Amino acid sequence: MAGQLGVSPLGRFFTIRRNFMLVLGIDPGTAICGYGLVRLEKSRLIPVHYGAVFTDKDMLPELRLKKIFEELNGLIADYKPDFMSVEKLYFNRNVNTAIPVGQARGVIVLTAALAGIPVFEYTPIQVKQAITGTGRADKNQVTYMVQKLLHIQEKPKPDDVADALAIGICGLNSIREKDLLERLS
Repeated sequence: MAGQLGVSPLGRFFTIRRNFMLVLGIDPGTAICGYGLVRLEKSRLIPVHYGAVFTDKDMLPELRLKKIFEELNGLIADYKPDFMSVEKLYFNRNVNTAIPVGQARGVIVLTAALAGIPVFEYTPIQVKQAITGTGRADKNQVTYMVQKLLHIQEKPKPDDVADALAIGICGLNSIREKDLLERLS
């Protein structure tokens, strides 16, 4: 159901669907990698599929990364998103998790690249701003707004899933805003 080839507002190529745009939002992690597929149809946000890739702490690091790759690759093959939104790495407390999360993030970005999907990155502050209107929102505020924006009754669990949905919404809003500005100029 792909439409014409278009240039994104950020200068990368991606497929524009005639009636909707689909994003795969990712909250990178090695133990839990949250994902959320969100569709923008006209001005309506619709949750398509969301969940998490779980890896056991006793698995070899390379097998954890392989599992993340395989599961995300399967999601991309099944749903064919137009682009991927990924949270930029930000570590203010636990530097020990920086390397494993960075490795997971590398696998995530590579998975998108191999599938020919553009990747857009957003800081936690940008995501919070896009979802709640303030970059200082806490996790509960972000989750609440994700539920309201997507009309989801139950709180997405674990928190990584709600974060992935928020990252996806942020990406859709960013693309929509840049597209609108481009049309007006």
